[in-house]
Amino acid sequence: MDSASIMVWSVLFGGIGMGYFVYGRKQKAIVPFCIGLLLFVFPYFMSSVAILLIVGVILVAIPYFIKI
Repeated sequence: MDSASIMVWSVLFGGIGMGYFVYGRKQKAIVPFCIGLLLFVFPYFMSSVAILLIVGVILVAIPYFIKI
């Protein structure tokens, strides 16, 4: 069950990362671009669903608070 949950959350965060990546590339905005890349990569290094969710939610929220 744990690996299935990690897979589902990874796909969800990857989809959100794709949106941030495309938006950051088209708008030439560095924060969404970098967060998009991080959202693609970070699930590969997470072994716990709880840590995956915590890090994912923090990364998704960063562009709302940092406007560079």
